[in-house]
Amino acid sequence: MENWLMTGKMKTHVPVLIPLLAVLLTTAVLANAQAVAPRFLGTVTAVTGNTLTVKTDGGEVHQVDVPSTASLKQIEPGAKDLSTAQTIEFSSLATGDRVLVKLDPNAPVGTTTAIQVIAVKQADLAKKQEKERQEWQQQGVGGLVKTVDNSSGDIVITSGAGPAAKTITIHTTKATVLKRYAPASVRFDEAKVAPIDTIKAGDQLRARGAKNAAGTEITADEAISGSFRNVSGLIPSLDASSSTLVVKDLATKKQVTIHISPETQMRRLDEQMATRLAAMLNGNGGASAARNGGARPQGAPGGGQAGATGGPGPGGGPRQGFGGGGFDIQMLFSRAPIIKLNDLKKGDAVMVVATEDASGVAAITLLAGVEPLLEAPAASQNLLNWSLSSGAPDVAQ
Repeated sequence: MENWLMTGKMKTHVPVLIPLLAVLLTTAVLANAQAVAPRFLGTVTAVTGNTLTVKTDGGEVHQVDVPSTASLKQIEPGAKDLSTAQTIEFSSLATGDRVLVKLDPNAPVGTTTAIQVIAVKQADLAKKQEKERQEWQQQGVGGLVKTVDNSSGDIVITSGAGPAAKTITIHTTKATVLKRYAPASVRFDEAKVAPIDTIKAGDQLRARGAKNAAGTEITADEAISGSFRNVSGLIPSLDASSSTLVVKDLATKKQVTIHISPETQMRRLDEQMATRLAAMLNGNGGASAARNGGARPQGAPGGGQAGATGGPGPGGGPRQGFGGGGFDIQMLFSRAPIIKLNDLKKGDAVMVVATEDASGVAAITLLAGVEPLLEAPAASQNLLNWSLSSGAPDVAQ
């Protein structure tokens, strides 16, 4: 099924996770629509007279005339077909709405005329997204995969770091929706359904479902996984002209060339916050450090998952946190000031979450100002089991 009315701007910048908005129409409905007439889908960017300007998720811009004879329908996010669709007026369409436009195949050559427009209102999408954020916050867990038992369907992950580190067993069933990020992608909407045997030790994984009281087991309704690389260390060199920087990885002691794209999220911790976080990871007054640091406390043992971007995410997705009144790392990251590549210099300490393929290592998230974290031995060791990723689209960007 196609998630065609997903918000086109929603992107997962740091890997691991919010849930995808529900599929709004079945494949059969879309196939039927395509058979009746050519179509395109996207986001309304302008409404002028009786003309809609729509930008597709692929970046194409279409201007289409909508005559009074065209059928205009509105559906709710999550609708499986048009049985509950409401007829609307053209004047109710607005910028930001998601639309499927069916074109008149008999329109004069050189003209683009709609015979039907099916819309989901931007406000309705926002409400559904908020609901999903809450579900991932209340029911989500995430961490690094430790073991996978293909026969039983059980996946064991390690979550958190330092005093809040814990092991969580994720039970999957035939009803669990398992998805996998596409190669070199951290967009939740590009993730594909994949069997459990594609999940490997060391992968990052987020899941949501019914948890036990201790938060150590969860029966997953949905889970998404991917292979991502964490690189932490000092910058010996950088080249703004080629949008790359070199980091000497503390774990491998090797230099890694990292590519920075326009979508890379780059932020910097202030020194006071970094010092407090290092103290917490070392087990020195973690709870009080969290209170003084101003990060949102987590109520559940082992760290609650905060909805993202938002985002996975990575807006709308789960976020890695530390538990029992500890830091919500993704929240802390989102509050740190945004920086650009030109703001970094030789000798800076950074932590990077990246994808890696034949083309090289590409940064998803970069956090600077982490010198206290890398200088604290215990903190450095704990951070090997920690990720900034959220793996879900972050609408807040």
